[in-house]
Amino acid sequence: MPTATADVLDELVRASALLTEANSVTRLIAAMVEQANDITRSDLAAFYLRTDHSEEVSFKLSYRRGRLDSPKELATNGELVEFLEESEESVVLLERKNSPFNELLLDSNSASGVALPLVTGRSLLGVLIVNSREERFYGRARLQFLDSLARIAAGVLNNAQLYRELQEHARQIEELQRYQENVFSSMTNLLVTTDESGRVHYFNRAAAERFALDEARVGLTLKDIFGKGLTKDVFKTIDTVEQNGQTVLGLEGIYKTDEIDIDYSLNIAPLQGKRGRHEGLTLIFTDQTAESRLKQEMKVVSEERRLIKDMFSSYLSEDIVKLLVENPDLVKPGGGARNATVFFADIAGYTNFSEGKDPASIVKILNEFFEEAEPIIRRHRGYLDKYIGDCIMAVFGVPVDAGEEDTVHAVTCALELQMLVNSPRRTFFRGEAEHLRIQIGMHTGPVVAGNLGGSRRMDFTEIGDTVNVAARLEGVAVAGEIIITENTRQHLGDRFSLEERKPVEVKGKKKPIKIFNVIGIDQQSA
Repeated sequence: MPTATADVLDELVRASALLTEANSVTRLIAAMVEQANDITRSDLAAFYLRTDHSEEVSFKLSYRRGRLDSPKELATNGELVEFLEESEESVVLLERKNSPFNELLLDSNSASGVALPLVTGRSLLGVLIVNSREERFYGRARLQFLDSLARIAAGVLNNAQLYRELQEHARQIEELQRYQENVFSSMTNLLVTTDESGRVHYFNRAAAERFALDEARVGLTLKDIFGKGLTKDVFKTIDTVEQNGQTVLGLEGIYKTDEIDIDYSLNIAPLQGKRGRHEGLTLIFTDQTAESRLKQEMKVVSEERRLIKDMFSSYLSEDIVKLLVENPDLVKPGGGARNATVFFADIAGYTNFSEGKDPASIVKILNEFFEEAEPIIRRHRGYLDKYIGDCIMAVFGVPVDAGEEDTVHAVTCALELQMLVNSPRRTFFRGEAEHLRIQIGMHTGPVVAGNLGGSRRMDFTEIGDTVNVAARLEGVAVAGEIIITENTRQHLGDRFSLEERKPVEVKGKKKPIKIFNVIGIDQQSA
């Protein structure tokens, strides 16, 4: 360590140059600590930076250099920090003794040390501490250097912190400007602002697109830009707002040029700065042409969803109805080709049974059966197409196609219906109707499904050869049977026990059709 005053000044000049060259708070602190440690030849140099979190203040270790250990933090309520903050003077301990400032001896091996406050104005920025294992290590020259270094570092550190705060403030302003620009750009309303001289200062993306504006229009007057489309009364109102500072809302009109036609509602408001200083106007155009079109489109969508709900809510499960409401394109108007499984469930011998009986009692018997059968069909994601006398027509795979699962659902549903009819606990087919059973025919293939009918009445239904074959097979089945075709069987895998039957001839088919009777669910594959 130099002892002559001139040598101390030389070291201080070199250290100061290093401090001023540091381009960040972190590098500045590192340079200060390293110079304090190296030039004084201390065994330890450490800097504790003041940190403010709301109302809590702490002095945490920011940087250290040397062979001795140092704590991570200084006690803010200790004698050392309180003295440094109040007096703004350095504390020197030349030997380890009973002192209220022993805290500045950071390591148990430290014998002497100096604590220097870095102060600017009335604020303590941090504490620089140097320690040595030798007693009376810090003489006049070292103290003179350290004191001067701390004073210079305090000023540079304060400037660096102010610069960092300024950068952060600038970053926040930029983020706020970007956020504001994003908000304005995402607005569907047409936003135009002017400065205090009445010239256009800003317009958002919607205004640029609708009014065909570009950056070259910035700086022009409102009349230069909108003179052809806005009436004299509108400009008179704009002048009035500019003079009296009163907001005008809901000024309606039509902006019309050779290229643009807008039915608008206009809000005009003064743009005020600090202390109410006039800084221009804000004009917000609501494009009622686009708004009306959007409302009409929403009305059409809403009506479309209502029709879908009305059409299917009585025949499909709630989850499928919800899916159709959210995806109306799944229901093609006029009919579309689908692959589906169709079954007809008919009450065996019902025609003979109903002869000579009271019509009201006949209807009651049917309704009691239909009341129990309907929720089973819906639970298995089937579409209850229609009742044909004592027969139920149900379709699986329309209006929502689930692939092979539709066929599995159809056969499972048919088995559950047969179990229901054969159950001793059933609530229908009682009294004279106790002997009644059902027969089911089923076929899988392409169908045309859609809204069919005239302008006064339309129904969602299915037509095609698949429907005809399923209807014919219902006549082939006898009471208690579920007759399916080879097409249906191919979609079932090994889930069900089947009994192959003799192929049957069906009207409209050149060759006999291979058929099977469904016995039940295959327990080995279940």
